Order: sequence, then C-alpha cells, then structure tokens
Amino acid sequence: MIRMARILSIFSFLAITAGTFVLGISAQAELPKTELPVLITSCGQGSGTNMIKVIFIRLKLQSETPSFEMNPLATADDLKKAKENGTPFKSVIIAMEASLKGMGAAGIDIEDEIERISQLIQEARTQGISIIGSHILGMKNRAQGAAPGDNSDELSIDAIAPISDLLLINKGGNEDSRFTIIAQEKNIPMIQVEKNLELMEKLKELFSPRDRYP
Repeated sequence: MIRMARILSIFSFLAITAGTFVLGISAQAELPKTELPVLITSCGQGSGTNMIKVIFIRLKLQSETPSFEMNPLATADDLKKAKENGTPFKSVIIAMEASLKGMGAAGIDIEDEIERISQLIQEARTQGISIIGSHILGMKNRAQGAAPGDNSDELSIDAIAPISDLLLINKGGNEDSRFTIIAQEKNIPMIQVEKNLELMEKLKELFSPRDRYP
C-alpha cells in the first residue's frame, strides 16, 4: 500500500506538470513534437509493442541514429544512458496494454510496471521527451475481454493516458469513450485508427520530417 501511494503521488505530480494540448480530433489541434529516435516500451507487457515495432521496421524511417529501439522493460536509466552516449531519445511510445502472461514471464506485476514507468516518465519530462500513450489492440485487451478479476489493463491506462502528450488509440478499444473522456478532461490530443494500415500511415506522418517545428 505504501508503494502504491508513492506511485500515485508521483503520477499526481506528473499530471500537474504535463503540457496541455487541444483534443486531436479538432481542426485546431496542436500535436506535440514527435521526433526520432523513439523508444517503444510497455506498461503491462502486452503485445502492442510488437505491433508498433513491426510497423517501424516496415516504415524504414531515416535518422542519423537507429530510428527506434524497442525495450518492453525500459527504465529511466536507459533514457539517461542514451543521453550520456550522445544519442538521446526524443519520443517515447508507451503501450498501455497489459498481459498477466507477459508480466508473469517477466516476474513482475502491474504495480512494478507502474512504478517503473512513473520513473521513466519523470526522466522523460526532465529531458523534454514527448510521451505517446498507445492502446492499439482494441477492446479485446481491455477489462471487458480480460480474465475474470483482471483489471491490469485499466490500471495501466489510468497511469499513462492522463499524463501523455498524445494518445494513439485503436477506435475499437474506445467503444466506451474511455480515451475520449480522458483526452477531453486533460486536454490531450488523440489520434484514433481503425486498421493497422491506418496506424502505419499515422506513425509515418508523426515521425517523418516536417516543417511545423521552429
């Protein structure tokens, strides 16, 4: 209980200090900077990270350094080491899908995951790294499709979505408007996709060079 209280305290601080943005479905929306290289990680050890990795491989985006790195168990120290090595990450994608099987294989639980990610986000904020919360596996990976009594997916969403700079969501996983409500309440831009091809197109748009940055 003490550990969870500490985690919630950290996320409350991050929620206060997080940047504010206009809802992504608005014509006046301003997206955060989404630049390469990007770190792909997970809060819950679900399979969403694998799908995103496959898409980045197919996109073959050009970058002075490797355009992405996937590390489902990435920590704040990984961000620090990348910066010390002169190849800092500029964006982080955190997959909010949780898997009891995946966490069990790693010998961790959802509280461990939330604590790890809370520290990673703190370091990302320090470095000015943009944070994208993604949920691309649809409703089948939400509590409605999880094992009885398993709410780890919802806990992951609660921890990440409200303090993300951008939400990247599969429309099927937003049937109950869960992410829409969070985006509206926290003034966060949100991109919704229906198919993997559309997800690929959106990621290409987000991480291709463009002139909108000063």
